[in-house]
Amino acid sequence: QVQLVESGGGLVQAGGSLRLSCAASGRTSSSYAMAWFRQAPGKEREFVSAIYWNGRWNGNTYYADSVKGRFTISRDSPKNTVYLQMNNLKPEDTAVYYCAAKFGYWDSKYLEYNYWGQGIQVTVSS
Repeated sequence: QVQLVESGGGLVQAGGSLRLSCAASGRTSSSYAMAWFRQAPGKEREFVSAIYWNGRWNGNTYYADSVKGRFTISRDSPKNTVYLQMNNLKPEDTAVYYCAAKFGYWDSKYLEYNYWGQGIQVTVSS
C-alpha cells in the first residue's frame, strides 16, 4: 500500500504561483510513477503532469499541453515527495488537484493509477 498526502493549495490571483506537494509513504519500488491530475466542477478528471523513475531513468517528466511551460514537476527522493510548481496561473487552472501513484511506467489515464491523495483545492481568481 502507498499513502499520499497533498498540501499547498489555496487561492491565488491570475498570473500568480503556487507549489503543491505530495508526500508518499508505504510500499516502494524501483520502477515508479507519480502524477498530478485535476478535476474542475462538472468536468472529467484530467492529466496534468507525471514523473517516472526506475533503475535507469531518474525522473523523466511529462506534461499536458495546457500546462507545458508553466508547471514543473519535480521529486525530492530522500523526502519521497513530489512537487508541482505552478506559475502564471490562469482561472481555467481552478480545480481540485489530486496526486496519484502507480508502480511501473507512467500513464496519462487516471484509471491506471492505484493510489490517490485526498485532493486539494486550487482556485485562481481573475
